[in-house]
Amino acid sequence: MRRTAALSVLAAAVTAALLAPTPAIAGDRGGDQHGRHTVVQPTLVARATLSADFLAPGPPSGALATPANGRQGPFAGQVIPGFSGMVDAGDGTFWALPDNGFGTKANSADFLLRIYHVTPQWTSGQIEVGEFLSLRDPDHKVDFPIVNDATPDRLLTGADFDVESVVRAKDGSFWIGEEFGPFLLHVDATGKLLAAPVPFVGGKSPQNPYLQAGETPNVRASRGFEALAGSRDGRFLYPITEGTFVDDAQQRRRTIYEFDTTTGAYTGRTWAYQTHQDANVIGDAFLTGKRELLVIERDDFQGAAAVMKRVYRIDLDRTDADGYVRKTLVLDALKIANPDHLGAGDGYGTDDPFSLPVQSFETVVQLRDGRLLLANDNNYPGNAARIAGTPDDTELALVDLRQVRAPKAGDVTVVGHRGASGYRPEHTLASYELAIQQCADYIEPDLVSTKDGVLVARHENEISGTTDVSARAEFADRRATRTIDGRSVTGWFTEDFTLAELKTLRAKERLPAVRPANTAFDGLYEVPTLDEVLDLGRHSVSCDGQAVGVYPETKHPTYFDSIGLSLEEPLLAQLTAAGLNEKRSPVIIQSFETGNLRELDRLTKVRLAQLVDCSGAPYDLVAAGDPRTYADLVTRTGLREIATYADGVGLCKDRMIPRNPDATLGTPTSVIRDAHKVGLEVHGWTFRRENQFLPAEFRSSADPNAVGDLAGEIRVFVRAGMDGLFSDNPDIAAATVG
Repeated sequence: MRRTAALSVLAAAVTAALLAPTPAIAGDRGGDQHGRHTVVQPTLVARATLSADFLAPGPPSGALATPANGRQGPFAGQVIPGFSGMVDAGDGTFWALPDNGFGTKANSADFLLRIYHVTPQWTSGQIEVGEFLSLRDPDHKVDFPIVNDATPDRLLTGADFDVESVVRAKDGSFWIGEEFGPFLLHVDATGKLLAAPVPFVGGKSPQNPYLQAGETPNVRASRGFEALAGSRDGRFLYPITEGTFVDDAQQRRRTIYEFDTTTGAYTGRTWAYQTHQDANVIGDAFLTGKRELLVIERDDFQGAAAVMKRVYRIDLDRTDADGYVRKTLVLDALKIANPDHLGAGDGYGTDDPFSLPVQSFETVVQLRDGRLLLANDNNYPGNAARIAGTPDDTELALVDLRQVRAPKAGDVTVVGHRGASGYRPEHTLASYELAIQQCADYIEPDLVSTKDGVLVARHENEISGTTDVSARAEFADRRATRTIDGRSVTGWFTEDFTLAELKTLRAKERLPAVRPANTAFDGLYEVPTLDEVLDLGRHSVSCDGQAVGVYPETKHPTYFDSIGLSLEEPLLAQLTAAGLNEKRSPVIIQSFETGNLRELDRLTKVRLAQLVDCSGAPYDLVAAGDPRTYADLVTRTGLREIATYADGVGLCKDRMIPRNPDATLGTPTSVIRDAHKVGLEVHGWTFRRENQFLPAEFRSSADPNAVGDLAGEIRVFVRAGMDGLFSDNPDIAAATVG
C-alpha cells in the first residue's frame, strides 16, 4: 500500500507524455542535466482584462438581453461579451471573436458579428481594442433570410449565426465555426463572406434554418462547433461538437471531424473524444502539431462551484481500447501557479494559485514560444465568477509551462475521504477534483449498485441524506424499508433506481448543521459512476507529480450479493477497462467485510485493505455465525490472518490511540507495531477538522462545529507510526505530513 510503490508504474506512463499537471499541477516528467526529477508547472506570467462594460462603436445592442448583475439593455454601443475564439497575429496582437452576443437567436438581432484586433498591454494589465472586421454578406452567399437582408452591406448579426471559433488561413481569410447550423463560415480578410455556409454532415441543430417541418434535430441547441482547429498548412480544419448528439447512446462522446479546405468538403474521417461527465462540453481546440491538438474540456459552473476547466492534449493517431482519443492533462485552469500574485484582489481565484473559474472558458492558443494564451467568454451580463453581482471582465491569461524540480513525495499517504468532503458535498466530482487540487494522493469512492448493475459513488445505498430524492415527487413511491447488515433502514435505495434515473438526482451536503458552507453547492452535482471517478483519477496528477490513486470501498457486499447485485465483478471489470487492474496500479480496494476481500485476493493483484471499525464485527462473519469481532481482527493472530489476503488495514483512530474518559488522547496501542511486523500498512480514519471529531486537547472551543487543530491530532498519529490517513480536509492533512 506504500504510495511510492503503488504509483510508480502508472505515474511513469502518465508523466512520460509531453505535458501534464503537477505541483501546481502539470507534468512532463523528465530530468535536468544532473538527473534530478522535474515536472511541468503551469505558471501565470501575465494577465490582462477588458471591462465587461466596455462598448465598441456601433448601434445600441442588448435591447432584449436578459438583465443580470445590475445591467440591463439596451446598451449605448456594441457590447463585447468576451472572446470565444482567438488567432495569434504573430506580433503580440490577436484577432478575437465574440460569439452571437446574448445567447439566443431571439435576443441577439441587434448584436453585430465582428472580429476585433486586440492588444494585451501586459504591463498595465489592460486589453486595448483596435480595429474590427464586420462579418457581412454583400454578395448574397446566404440563401435564407437574415436580419439585415435588405441593406447593401448585409451585416451579419447574432440572430443569423452563433460564431464560436476561428482559424486564420495563410491568405489572411478566416474560417469560423458556428452553432446554429452548425455551419463552417469562410470570410475574407475584411470579414466578407466568401461562400455559402458549409452545412454540417453530422446533422442539424434546432436553430438550423434548413430544418424541415417534422424533422428531429440531432445536434443539441448551442452545442455545435464551439471548437475549431486548423492545420498549419491551412488544408485541414478540425471542428469538434461541443456537446453530444441527442440520439447517441454514449452521452460522454464528442466527435472530431476533418474538413478539407481545398475541396470544400468533409473528408469522412472522424474521431471520438470522451468527456468526464455527460454535461461537460468542449470549449476550444488548437492544433499544435501534425496530429496533436490542445482541447478545452469544461463544465458550466462558475466561481467556487466550478469543477472542470482543463486543457488536454490529444493525438489523433492514438486511441484507447474503446476507440476514444487518448488525452493527457496539460493544465487545470482552476489551479495555476501565480508566484507574482498577478491580478490578486480582483475577485475569487486571483491569488496564488490562480484560478480561471469562469463559466465559459473558451479559448486556448499556443504561442510561438510555447506559452499558452487562455481567454473567456463572459456571457455579458450574466456571469459573475469573480465577484458576486458584478459582471465578469474578459480575461487574457498567459501561462508558461515551466519546468520545475518535483517536490519529494511524502512518506505518509493522504486519502481524500469521499473527496474533499469538508468543503464540497461528498462523493461528487467536485469533491474529488478539489481533493486532487489539495494534494491528496488518493481519492476515495464508496461503491453501491444501481438497479441495472452500475457502480456509483455514495456513502450508503440509502440516499435521502446525500441527494434530493426525497423532494422528487416522481420517486415518492420508491420509498421503502430494507434490512441492511441486520439493521432496519427506511428511505430511498440506489438498487431501486436505474443509472439514468439516478443521474436525474442532485447531491446535497450530508452534514448541513456541521458544514453549512457546503450547502451552497446543494443541487448542483450529479451522482458519479465508478467509471467517472476512475476517469478523473487516471487523467489527473497529484502535487508530487505522481498519478492520482483511487481507493474504492465496497459497501455492504453481503447485502448486495443477497439481492443479485454483486459488487466485486463490476468493480474489477471497471478497473480492467480503465487499465488499472494490475499489481502496481494506483488502486487500493477496501472493505469492512472479510469474505469479499478474500474473494478479491483470488481475482485481482491490486492492493487490498481490511477496514476495522471501533466496535462491532464484520457483517459477513455475523451472517455466517462466526463470533469474531473487529477487536479479534486486530490481535496479533488476527493481523497475521489479514496479512494472508490483504496488504494493509484501515483502522478506526481509537484502535491506534484510544481516548481517555476526558476525551483526550490516551496511550497508543500496539496495533500499528503489530501490523507492521506482519507486513501490513496502517491507514487511519477519519481525520476531520471540526471540534466534535477531535480529541479534547485539539479543540478550539466548546462549539462542536468550530474548526480545531486537526494538524496537531494528525502529528500525534504519525509519530505513533501510522502510514496514511483518510481526511475530509486533504489540504490540512497534506500540509501537515509534507
